[in-house]
Amino acid sequence: MAFKKHVVDDLVMLVNLSESGITENLKKRHANDLIYTNIGPVLVAVNPYKFIDQFGEEVIEAYCGRYVFEMPPHIFAVAESSYRTMVTEHENQCIIISGESGAGKTEASKHIMKYIAGVAGSESSKVQRIKDMILQSNPLLEAFGNAKTLRNNNSSRFGKYMELQFNYSGEPIGARITNYLLEKSRVVQQTQGERNFHIFYQLTRGASEEDRQAFQIFGPESYAILLGELDVDGIDDAKEFEETVNAMNIIGITREEQKEIFATLMGILWLGNIVFEDRDGRAAITDQNTLGMAAYLLGVEGSVLEKALCYRFIEMGQGMVQESYDVPQNVEQAQFARDALGKNIYSRMFDWLVVKLNRCMFNSQGEYIVG
Repeated sequence: MAFKKHVVDDLVMLVNLSESGITENLKKRHANDLIYTNIGPVLVAVNPYKFIDQFGEEVIEAYCGRYVFEMPPHIFAVAESSYRTMVTEHENQCIIISGESGAGKTEASKHIMKYIAGVAGSESSKVQRIKDMILQSNPLLEAFGNAKTLRNNNSSRFGKYMELQFNYSGEPIGARITNYLLEKSRVVQQTQGERNFHIFYQLTRGASEEDRQAFQIFGPESYAILLGELDVDGIDDAKEFEETVNAMNIIGITREEQKEIFATLMGILWLGNIVFEDRDGRAAITDQNTLGMAAYLLGVEGSVLEKALCYRFIEMGQGMVQESYDVPQNVEQAQFARDALGKNIYSRMFDWLVVKLNRCMFNSQGEYIVG
């Protein structure tokens, strides 16, 4: 009784509407696994950092067709309100999810998509396929764009805006993703206690024997840019690789395209293993076998890759009088070139993946959106 007396669902109803009053109310609710609290039309979510069984099919059914004020605060209430408003008033909707790293933004967006996919449209095979593609875009983007940080084991290292597209009847018919500011520096360097992007560990631990031989895949401890935190509590890299490949298949990424992705990823890992030594002020690659493997996986000649890393191309002059030079680089400059190449390749691959997702999901006939 004391708990109910001093805790409210909506912070607007607090008697002591102050910072301390708000904090105390949120703290008490969090201690009782009530992680959602309203403040007028805004939903406040406090990450429980544990599994809470509040997102099953029966919960979706409970919130379906109900107004926000009829039910306890929940992310499903926000999704229901946005979706029903779009259907009844024929207006586009936008849900803004904000918070610091580890606050639960990624999980919140996944729950919103899960809810809308569960209540929207018919059960026709075409509509179901679109729903599956929308839901499977999450594990795919998480594999390539998320990583373990000091504050979060599955932190999004890029910005994302997703639009769910619907026809006039409210059936999902497509989606479009816009990505921003991938943290590509993570590809070559991570803070102590953090990891590179999930996909590198998934591939090196979950690849088939056929792919291991084709792309020279060894354990993550064999690659310089992965020599940080190798294991994460609660994450099974091999199992999640199966989910990533399954998502690729559902989205429509062919086996040949998957092989190209794996080759590119391994090319980046082998590129990171290239070591330089100083020879009279010039950078020289110590192991030609490592160079050859990186070049093979990236689809270029070894001599071309070596020249790109160890020399800087300079053009001088203009008009009819132009000259070009290959200027040798020192070890530090060559290392910078190696890292810059790895980051750029990964960034371009990530952009390609988003374009591929959009080609498979986007529908130009969409009448309305929930963003």
